[in-house]
Amino acid sequence: MTKGGKFIFGISHIREDLTIRIPEQAVHEYALTDVENIILITGSKATGGFCITTYPLLSASKLFHILTDCHQLREKTLPMGKLIIYKGRGYTWLPIGKGGIINLIPDLMKALGLQVNSELLAIRSSNLAFTMGAKGPLWEKAHAFKGEITRY
Repeated sequence: MTKGGKFIFGISHIREDLTIRIPEQAVHEYALTDVENIILITGSKATGGFCITTYPLLSASKLFHILTDCHQLREKTLPMGKLIIYKGRGYTWLPIGKGGIINLIPDLMKALGLQVNSELLAIRSSNLAFTMGAKGPLWEKAHAFKGEITRY
């Protein structure tokens, strides 16, 4: 959207059946086709929404201690979609389907402040995770952007 700014993969929305489709480029860039489950992390106060990473990405990073310290997340004994709080952020796991489809659950959507038809801006955050942002300055730039942002 701006030279040297954050990269936007696209805009996804939560459908009536509580599914959301992750933009294709993010699916490929974060190797989501290689995994059965993703790790969902609550978003920042400024951006809202959530971040997505994978067990392999998190395990190979400096943040591997999240999985070491949160054995329920690591072993998936935490109920799917139930947030566990660790150092101020919520973490959970969800399965990811073919084509980058994630099924959200009502309690998780409520905890994230999301609802059916909520639009999320897919933002490259780092090589570890990307953000599905619900609000904030990047959304303002997206609304003002004169070009095309692909919708999923």
